Amino acid sequence: MLFNINLKNELIYLFGSSTNDEQPRRIQKIPRPIIPTKFLETRMFLLRNFQPQSLEIILLLKILENRTEKNPEKMLPTSSSSSSSSSSSSSSSSSNSKQILFISTLIILWYSSNIGVLLLNKFLLSNYGFKYPIFLTMCHMSASAILSYISIVFLKVVPFQKIKSRSQFLRIATLSVVFCGSVVGGNISLRYLPVSFNQAVGATTPFFTALFAYLMTFKREAWITYAALVPVVAGVVIASGGEPSFHLYGFIMCISATAARAFKSVLQGVLLSSEGEKLNSMNLLLYMSPMAVVVLLPAALVMEPDVLDATLSLGSKHRFMWLLLFVNSTMAYSANLTNFLVTKNTSALTLQVLGNAKGAVAVVISILLFRNPVTFLGIAGYSVTVMGVVAYGEAKRRYK
Repeated sequence: MLFNINLKNELIYLFGSSTNDEQPRRIQKIPRPIIPTKFLETRMFLLRNFQPQSLEIILLLKILENRTEKNPEKMLPTSSSSSSSSSSSSSSSSSNSKQILFISTLIILWYSSNIGVLLLNKFLLSNYGFKYPIFLTMCHMSASAILSYISIVFLKVVPFQKIKSRSQFLRIATLSVVFCGSVVGGNISLRYLPVSFNQAVGATTPFFTALFAYLMTFKREAWITYAALVPVVAGVVIASGGEPSFHLYGFIMCISATAARAFKSVLQGVLLSSEGEKLNSMNLLLYMSPMAVVVLLPAALVMEPDVLDATLSLGSKHRFMWLLLFVNSTMAYSANLTNFLVTKNTSALTLQVLGNAKGAVAVVISILLFRNPVTFLGIAGYSVTVMGVVAYGEAKRRYK
């Protein structure tokens, strides 16, 4: 009987106590038999070595059966704890490596899409002879509408969010018009300005965002946050004075596009502020894109009346014309998708740093590709603007 009790203590030590049995206060030190790790083998071991009719053996078999059904992982021997620990650590390390690889791939795709669509826009509008920014924007919106629908409805990239009321629909339509204005203005400016200067002006977005937030929502920031905006504006003024390819109309359109982009972000926070009406950026793009097409199509036909003839003519002369339009439009959607995914998988600070670096990378690549002249004053102005943007982001993060 004593040996049976000791065996029971050993088995409970190995497999854990049942809900109806208390853990023994003291484990008797007996020569430990080689206990198999599977229930059936354990059962055979007990029946081979002890009386099957013994009440203790019947009880132990029942305990083992219950513990196996509830916690099969506890049937592992205690000597495997170190190996399972090392296995879990290696699994965790493998998971971290995959996560780093995934985020790195996203960032590369984000950079490629954003810089690619910017450079292709410049190439088509300035160097290729396709001088129709409104029609080009309409192509972008058409691709975004189709690909957004495929991504959300079929591929389930994000959950589909429905428009719940007529007022919400009208608010999204208003955002769509402002969104159109910002994209068209940016594309028009690329016809007249080099990418480097376009990016320098575009870096002033935080200034306009702070301005519209104060005018529309009376939201005030700390004085040091506003002070950080001074170099943002000063840098653009310096860059403008040192820009050899400065064009007044292109500059006005670029400033207008930047202001419209900032206005749209503030307006979005105001119009879609209630929890029931908030949409993530991908669902918002799904609804805004077709609305934008409805606005841009008549605008293109009225303001660019020869666009269809010119497009067909260019398509017949240059065999890559249609491929360039397709790639350019696909990249426009990809830029929005990767921006959403990078935002979702990184921190706000990381996103801010990556965004600032992206503008600098775009400037360097555009200068190497298009060979546009740059001056020391222009580079200095852009550098001052970027440093101001970094200081603004840091001040806003610290003094919330």
